[in-house]
Amino acid sequence: MSRQPVNLAEKLSLFSEHWSPKVVGSFNGHDLMVVKVKGEFTWHSHPDTDDFFQVLSGRLTIRMRDGDVTLGPGEIYVVPKGVEHCPVAETETHVLLIEPSGTPNTGDPETAAQKTEI
Repeated sequence: MSRQPVNLAEKLSLFSEHWSPKVVGSFNGHDLMVVKVKGEFTWHSHPDTDDFFQVLSGRLTIRMRDGDVTLGPGEIYVVPKGVEHCPVAETETHVLLIEPSGTPNTGDPETAAQKTEI
């Protein structure tokens, strides 16, 4: 067990690709991940789990069929399970994600980004 804190800014400095979540820790069967996003992701849903977003820097709009939610630094939003959504960021935005380990980021294992630990 590591007794060192995880510095999210340091972890984010280790990669540059967008829409590729990096696992930085775990707890109770959940992955703690950081991701850099820019542009529009794909419309998707997660049938078995909610989707947690916390913006660390930048602005993230989560499009949903019944209305959008826009987050700034320090704000969180949880998309309920089964709700179709599409994250969008006009400029590079850094996000903390928390989800059950093994959850595909597109809702479909066939199209999901491969998660790596940093």
